[in-house]
Amino acid sequence: MDAIYFIQPTKENIVIFLSDMSGRSPLYRKAFVFFSSPVARELVSHIKRDGSVLSRIGALREMNLEYFAIDSQGFVTDNERALEELFGDEESSRKGDACLNLMATRIATVFASLREFPFVRYRAAKSLDPTTMTTFRDLIPTKLAAGVWNCLTKYKTNLPNFPQSETCELLILDRSIDQIAPIIHEWTYDAMCHDLLNMEGNKYVHEVPSKTSGVPEKKEVLLEDHDPIWLELRHAHIADASERLHEKMTNFVSKNKAAQIHGSRVGSELSTRDLQRMVQALPQYSEQIEKLSLHVDIAGKINKIIREMGLKEVGQLEQDLVFGDAGTKDLINFLRVNEDVSRENKLRLLMIYAAVYPEKFEDDKISKLMELARLPPDDMTAVYNMRLLEPSSDTKKSSLPFSLKFDVHKKKHAARKDRPGEEVTWQLSRFYPIIEELVEKLSKRELPKDEYPCMNDPSPTFHGTSQAASLRTGQAPAPHSMRSRRTATWARPRNSDDGYSSDSILRHASSDFKKMGQRIFVFIVGGATRSELRVCHKLSTKLKREIVLGSSSLDDPPEFITKLKLMTANELSLDDLQI
Repeated sequence: MDAIYFIQPTKENIVIFLSDMSGRSPLYRKAFVFFSSPVARELVSHIKRDGSVLSRIGALREMNLEYFAIDSQGFVTDNERALEELFGDEESSRKGDACLNLMATRIATVFASLREFPFVRYRAAKSLDPTTMTTFRDLIPTKLAAGVWNCLTKYKTNLPNFPQSETCELLILDRSIDQIAPIIHEWTYDAMCHDLLNMEGNKYVHEVPSKTSGVPEKKEVLLEDHDPIWLELRHAHIADASERLHEKMTNFVSKNKAAQIHGSRVGSELSTRDLQRMVQALPQYSEQIEKLSLHVDIAGKINKIIREMGLKEVGQLEQDLVFGDAGTKDLINFLRVNEDVSRENKLRLLMIYAAVYPEKFEDDKISKLMELARLPPDDMTAVYNMRLLEPSSDTKKSSLPFSLKFDVHKKKHAARKDRPGEEVTWQLSRFYPIIEELVEKLSKRELPKDEYPCMNDPSPTFHGTSQAASLRTGQAPAPHSMRSRRTATWARPRNSDDGYSSDSILRHASSDFKKMGQRIFVFIVGGATRSELRVCHKLSTKLKREIVLGSSSLDDPPEFITKLKLMTANELSLDDLQI
């Protein structure tokens, strides 16, 4: 047979490929080889040297597809250990550089496959005065921007149809811009599923009524873009999602006579048995009943966990800490009164506290709070490691004690301010990730050039940008996309399947981008969160530009906390942690 190889252009892969295809009895008749990113010249000549293989190669091409799409507007480069390799305690710049180079190659393949050429903006290292040393950590976005720029300039010369002038914007950030987003409870349906239900990726195991026997069957379902109910509800607040599901169910039952007989108790939760009777009575609707019952089941589970774990109280305190409406006393009180709060939720509260009050590490306040919360040593590591993600030095100077003398009303210590014009309909949806502000500023051309320089500026020095350059990029013509967007197949309308149409949401999802302005890409080194992905969808509608989120990984709070613990694991044994 012939074979198609889709491989990364690494030396190991080439060696294995050659051993497959060389000699008298190759594994396949012909090999069609596609590389996921640009292949180095010496590797190509390595292949050419083997005469027996050469005649057996049907194609040798660079596909430039070295990333995973996580939904219609998100991708990951799958550098799962980026946090530990880049922000870890011991600065091994060799490991860090290798990690950033791989990441840069992968990010560049996104632009190659979309035929977009971006203005590359990045968060600059803060301390540029000669007295302070910049650390490897401060320079992460700078180094990654340089790496991406390097790959893009090669594409510009080598890749057919690659645009020669800028078509979009890319903003490179890292996890230190927002330490709170990965830890705080995000109350949307999507985030709650992944945070509370121990899902494996997007897989959810669901009990469905069997069409024949009386025993319910276990069925794996994927919560992804092809499910219109999921698409409609994933960014809704859990309370809103539950209400809408209840409405859908009631709607369905009231429209179908047969369903009324079997689902007469629709006011209360429908049991699996009720659903089974409905499926048997209405076989033509079985898929629809299954989809609805799946989401009713999930929302029910989530609401039960919220009740049992007292999550509303935890969530309220989290948000109050972030917005400066609660402080140390409130946290101490909470920990004293609510001894039954789970270990993970106490840990998350303390991590948020550490992000809002980093100076409390100095006066032992945080270690005393950890004792009060009875956190085990490895949880303490996670709290201490929050310091590795602190933004660089300039922020610490702002908390000088003497400013309080003039300020009779002590200023609120807040990590976020409420955003004007955003009315909060649901309790606990005040919190927003920092990238929401940054993307809006970028879109309005209000991101300061000194803090977020642009690689495309022809500048004499690496950092300072010349006046001419800022004029050139500052007054660029109104952003408008040159690309025609093909509607993704999953987004083409199907007939409505739940009594009222969620598929219209699918229909609008991607056709609108054709009329939109230039895309904005935001890349976060060290893991992105579901709240950040949600914000990109929300801002796409608001700013009328498609916002694409990229990251080294997409982390739910439990994964992020595990990664934080691993950041120092290599040099500390657990006994050392009772510092």
